Amino acid sequence: MRQAVISDPAPSTGLEGGGLTAYPAPKELETNTAEQMFSRLRAAFIDHAGYCLCWHKTGSTSAFIWIKALSFLSITSIPKLRWSSPKAFTLKPPIMSVVFLIIGLVVFGLGEALLVTAGVGVSPWTVLAEGVTIVTGWSLGFATFIISTSVLLMWIPLRQTPGMGTVLNAIIIALVLEFVLPYLPTFETFVANALLALVGVFVTGFGGAIYLIANLGPGPRDGLMTGLQAITHQPIALVRTFLEVLVVAIGWTLGGTLGLGTIFFALGIGPAIAIGMQILQFRGTVH
Repeated sequence: MRQAVISDPAPSTGLEGGGLTAYPAPKELETNTAEQMFSRLRAAFIDHAGYCLCWHKTGSTSAFIWIKALSFLSITSIPKLRWSSPKAFTLKPPIMSVVFLIIGLVVFGLGEALLVTAGVGVSPWTVLAEGVTIVTGWSLGFATFIISTSVLLMWIPLRQTPGMGTVLNAIIIALVLEFVLPYLPTFETFVANALLALVGVFVTGFGGAIYLIANLGPGPRDGLMTGLQAITHQPIALVRTFLEVLVVAIGWTLGGTLGLGTIFFALGIGPAIAIGMQILQFRGTVH
């Protein structure tokens, strides 16, 4: 997130760099208490629509931080970090890229396992598969296979490149679901399960951000997202949200089951991926 630090310019807050900007505090603010500073800066908060004022303390140094709301919308491409592979399709990928690919897919699978455990709604693409089974009479598994194959075919005009990540996506996520689901907690109340589903969405998004930045090939749906983003030049969060909402709408129209978890996923997975990329980009810049 892009942040503006309002503090004494001499001591370091540990937040400089990585896209952050430090601004010297006005002289009249340097001698005031935090409460007085906050009061004086309320007007600035009103003038800076979309920013949130927070208080940060590092050691003996304190500072006000302006955190831009919705800053994840600034992510319009997948960041390139030191552990990103130079290209998606390669027979000799960097070891670090492979490691982060696997970590990302495991986290991604864990998030999906949390969604399954919550039981408050299936993913948008499962809603679509359910709708297709109602119309065609196919099994859910076969409908899912046909949808995934169709999405992969859409990669051709979008010029998306597969890689080992495209294959490992299905294998690792399936293994995580197989071995993790029996050990996840279950709750009796709907509210607790709804919160579990919400956590699952953000865990899935963060895992997706890790493995996409590894740049060793996306999964079918993520490749569709990155391909459309490359053409439209729109923020990743908006492109993914548009895709998920469209898929839910089609699936529900065909008769698929819609739940609260479905809505969480459709509206939350795009921002979750973008926020994950933003965090990783910030951490990569700082270190």
